[in-house]
Amino acid sequence: MARGNFKVGDEVAVTAVVRGRVTEDRISVTIPSYDFPHSVVDSTSKAVIGQHMELIGPVTRIDGDKVTISLRPLVTVDAEHVRLVESYVPPKRTRPLVDDPSRK
Repeated sequence: MARGNFKVGDEVAVTAVVRGRVTEDRISVTIPSYDFPHSVVDSTSKAVIGQHMELIGPVTRIDGDKVTISLRPLVTVDAEHVRLVESYVPPKRTRPLVDDPSRK
């Protein structure tokens, strides 16, 4: 099961493993339970094969035990591989949505 209760909008992290360098500034990574190739920008150029790195993004969809994260592109992984970083708190309203009928 998941490590936490996720909601849409929560900031979550998934641990990926570096597979190799694609170009000078991009590396290929393997994401657990995601069966497609994925590459990320690595400006440090110090990533080595086998190194673990966290990819952080907001939750866009929850479908049973699957969580879709916006890592640009959308990545759908099992919820057990996802860790909650920051819970989403909706903004507070300063004024009510409905206008006051006594004011014109």
